Amino acid sequence: MKLRLVGGLGLALGLVASAGAQQPRGAVEALQGMVSEPATHTAFTFDHDMLQSAAGFINNGDSDGPVAGLNSITVENYRYKEPAFYVPEEMHALIAAYREAGWKHLVDQNATPAQSASPAKPLTDLWLHFRGPDIDAVTVVVRGRKQMSVIEVAGMLKPLDLVHLSGHFGIPKVDSGAVMVPAPPGR
Repeated sequence: MKLRLVGGLGLALGLVASAGAQQPRGAVEALQGMVSEPATHTAFTFDHDMLQSAAGFINNGDSDGPVAGLNSITVENYRYKEPAFYVPEEMHALIAAYREAGWKHLVDQNATPAQSASPAKPLTDLWLHFRGPDIDAVTVVVRGRKQMSVIEVAGMLKPLDLVHLSGHFGIPKVDSGAVMVPAPPGR
């Protein structure tokens, strides 16, 4: 794990894009401009071999469980000294980049512009990319007052596999009472 001060997110996000799930065109640039201040950056990637080694623990010994279809999981955390200001135009560009590449935006906080730019509590956005009935990539962006996390999962998953993987590898735990509703068109 490496810890370093990053003025822009470019280098780190470029490394993630090459190591894990392929982000849509324009997503890296939008994330680079998302926050206007330097961040302390921590990142780690579980590659295919690492995930297969952990599969027995996660799948209760079943080699055909949800981990079997994964290629990589990358988690990036950005911490800011001062409360972050998230540039609204960059968030809109990020949403548009995923939409134009055919990703589905399933979790959207529907925050006001002021809440989105300076969140008092963490805001989560979740995108899924489908290949037929299966999911081949997932991106989660969690924006908080002094921290932003980007989690990328690459590999073939069935939708129910996400529930089984939640709480592992840095993937947020799915609330058993949560109901997922697709974001309205254009969001």
